[in-house]
Amino acid sequence: MSDQQHLLAEQRRALILDEVRRRGGVRVNELTRRLNVSDMTVRRDLDALARQGVLEKVHGGAVPVSEPSTHEPGFEAKSALELSAKEDIAKAAARMAAPGSAIALAGGTTAFALAQQLVEVPDLTVVTNSVRVADVFYGAQRAAAGGAAPRPGPATVVLTGGVRTPSDTLVGPVADAAIRSLHFDVLFLGVHGISVEAGLSTPNLAEAETNRHFVRSARRVVVVADHTKWGTVGLSSFASLDEVDVLVTDGGLAPRARAEVAELPLELLVAGEPGDDVEA
Repeated sequence: MSDQQHLLAEQRRALILDEVRRRGGVRVNELTRRLNVSDMTVRRDLDALARQGVLEKVHGGAVPVSEPSTHEPGFEAKSALELSAKEDIAKAAARMAAPGSAIALAGGTTAFALAQQLVEVPDLTVVTNSVRVADVFYGAQRAAAGGAAPRPGPATVVLTGGVRTPSDTLVGPVADAAIRSLHFDVLFLGVHGISVEAGLSTPNLAEAETNRHFVRSARRVVVVADHTKWGTVGLSSFASLDEVDVLVTDGGLAPRARAEVAELPLELLVAGEPGDDVEA
């Protein structure tokens, strides 16, 4: 399969999953008409999404998986979802990182996409509890050092210690102690779920505590989350929406959710729409 075909498959599956979540279920014949593909292609896509555990196949179609509040998908399962939305969010959020600033970058697949944009920002000091995010910056540093004309001002990266979660983040007392002693200009934070009532939440209790320390140590809190996170509630809340300065999301955010955000004391930045060019 070519890279282009693979990308198209990922895009189709993201659309299918979004439709399943939005409508509470879809039928195969509806998807074949909407996506202009064969019945067999749709069934293969549903099989792939079912293996990832993000939907459940039923006779003639698929329905959402009813996930308990303690369910925590692994990094690989989440990385295949909402790819274009995460890329758009990352590009918009990266403009908020000023050269020479100290930033924190918590774990998650959207933060991973953001890290790939931030390698172009000179002289950053980056503190992260994400093994994947740290690898992005370390890889960029090695590439710069080996080039004929190294990129000026590569980021200084500090990776906290701690216990590794399914999302490849480091949490627990070691991570908490490191974060408590630091102060950040901006925290970029990916989340499992967002709601007006529960605020920011995660299914992992230790991760919730580590995220609380991140929020307390930051002068500005920027949440980076695609539209599917709105209305999701994990086991443990770690911050209210009053503690968030900016929410960066994508154009799939429903009108009702936008109306709810408009009532909150935070800035909504929708990637790809007018007004998404806010600078740090």
